Formats: sequence, C-alpha cells, structure tokens
Amino acid sequence: MEQPVANPAPVLSIHRLLAAMKGLNASDLHLKVGVKPTYRINSNLRPIQGDPLTEEEADHLLDPIVPEVLKQKFDASGNLDFATHLKDGERFRINMFRAGGHTHAAIRRVKAEIPSYENLHLPPVYSELVDRTMEGLVLVVGVTGSGKSSTLAAMIEHINATRSENIITVEDPVEYRFIPKKSIVSQREIGIDVDSYPTALRYIVREDPDVIFIGEMRDHDTVLAAIQAAETGHLVFGSMHTADTMQAFARILEFFPSHEHGFLRHSLSNTLRGVCAQRLLPAVPNFEVGVVPACEVLIGNSVVRQKIREGEDNDLPMIIGKNEEGMQSFTHALAEMVKNDWITMQTAMEYAPNRDALSSVLKGVEVKAQGLVSRVKSGPR
Repeated sequence: MEQPVANPAPVLSIHRLLAAMKGLNASDLHLKVGVKPTYRINSNLRPIQGDPLTEEEADHLLDPIVPEVLKQKFDASGNLDFATHLKDGERFRINMFRAGGHTHAAIRRVKAEIPSYENLHLPPVYSELVDRTMEGLVLVVGVTGSGKSSTLAAMIEHINATRSENIITVEDPVEYRFIPKKSIVSQREIGIDVDSYPTALRYIVREDPDVIFIGEMRDHDTVLAAIQAAETGHLVFGSMHTADTMQAFARILEFFPSHEHGFLRHSLSNTLRGVCAQRLLPAVPNFEVGVVPACEVLIGNSVVRQKIREGEDNDLPMIIGKNEEGMQSFTHALAEMVKNDWITMQTAMEYAPNRDALSSVLKGVEVKAQGLVSRVKSGPR
C-alpha cells in the first residue's frame, strides 16, 4: 500500500467516505474489519489516516444506504449487490459480503456522466459495430475491473442518442442511469424490480424491446435467453467475466451439456455480431486518465461464423491477428498504445500475451516510422 490519504471526516460516515472518492479520483473503496477504510487510486491501494474498523463499525457502517427490501436478503445469503447515489449525482456499485462473521464491502465509484467512446479511449470499431448492427448478439468481456460496464454504457447511450428504439436493461445492480433521448429506456434492477435474471428474461421479449442489455451472462438460462432474443430479431448486449475472446467461447460452451453444443454453435454462428475483450492498463504519467483499455475485437463475419459453426474455434486468434474489418488482437492494441504514447514499453511488455510477437510488431511500427521520416527529409522522388 502507498501513503495514507487524509481521513475524509473525524466521525466515520459512509456518506463522507463516498463523497471523498471524487476529490481523490478513487475508483474503489474497501471496508474490512481490522483494516482502515482503503481507497484504490490509479490502481494503488491507499488507506485513510485513522484507526482500523472495529467489528461494530464494519457491521453497521453501511446501514444508512442499504435498501430495506434487500437487508433480509443479505442476512440470509451473506452477499448483496446494489447501487446507491449521493445528492450530487455521484453513483456507486456496492458489493457487501460476510467474512469472518462480519460485514465487508467493495465499493466501485461509477461516474454519474455516461462516458463516450472518446472518453474511454476505445478504438473506432466499437462505434462502427454499434452503428451497423440492428440485431444479433454483441458481447463485451473482461476480468473484474476491466471497464466492461462503462463500455456497455457508452454503447447503449450511443443508441439512445442516435436511434429511435425501445431499450430494456436487466442489471445487478443498475450502475448508469440513462435519460431517454431519441430512444425510450426501462432499467430493471435485480432484487428490487425483479427477483432474478431468468425471471426478467423470461418475459423480456413480451415487452416489445428493440435493444436488450443483460448486465451479466452468468449461467445457462441467461445465455440461452440472450441467444434466443438475438435469434428473434433483437439487438442484445451482454457482458461476461472472461479474459479474452477464446475464453468467452469456452465459458459459453461450459454452460451447456455436450449434446447441445451443436445447436449452440449453430445459434451463435447466426447471431454473434462481435466480441470486444478489454483490459485496463496504467497510462503514462500525466496522461489525461489513469488507465486506458487494451482491446481485442472479433467481428462476426462469414469466415468467423463458419469457424464457430464447425467447431474450429482455435482458428479465431489467427483471424483476429490479421487485423482486418476492424478486428484487432491484444498484441496489435498494445503496439498502437505504445505508438500513441498512452502506455510505456515496459507496461506493454508486462501485459503482452506474447512478448516476442509484440517486439516484432513494434519493430514494424518503428521501421515504418523511420521510412516516413526518411522520405520527408529527402523530399518527393
């Protein structure tokens, strides 16, 4: 951990702890028994000055913000996800969990303003994919804390601002609040508006949606409902907790018994429009944001659809690696980020799937750059 940050208040209050996150530019707040409240700032953990949380403080610090309807659920299960906001509009995603018989929490700050593609430093293909897709399935995947929610919010908001659609979201919890613009939007929160994803998705196609956003595709029923909705002419967005495109396919198959894999592949080949996998990397010092996304993008073109249908998933990395039709590999993304001075070479190498491959791509970039300089110096031939 780095040096402590100033205690936001002499008397511990969850509202004051949350309010301090904006000024500190903290992404997360951790509350644990026997540990000082700790912020995550630019990927580093920094405790506040003061005393560690007592058992009594930890068990009751969150009481003012937990919805009454959810308290019984936490008592019964020991886990709870919900969202809350402050008077200034700042929003937070709360995960409460019981550990050692006491309440712990991980709190993610969700900025009230819905980010744009440009704010998030996403490649142009993200916008192009949404603009040209009217039906089918679009997945955004990544590990926890990789920016999936912000990316999906940017995609949904782009549709909201540019197209006349009926958008229905199912989220656990609701993070960004969409204000209807050209579209109309209904946001359903698990545990408050509906009891579960399967229940919400069982009825969602009867609600006349054009666009469906599923906060997390986490099991057989959720994935099946998403694919079926996409097959019936809806545009479906969903997120999954996997590190890359290949793991996303493996995870989907894991949700189904082997005798259903043929049906599943056929359905995916017909509905999949794109998979966007991303990882957040620390940016160079003094950059406009603290972290930037490295993105792997798979576009569901005719070749990709055929590979999925015939079970030739192992060929997909090669197809992505050609960087055609807007597709890009993590290696290519890292090289571009170094070229644009978003991340350091050291960071790129640290996160590279294959360091030798990244070195080769970077050398190619350097050779092209040197050739351009030579032509400029020598003048036209």
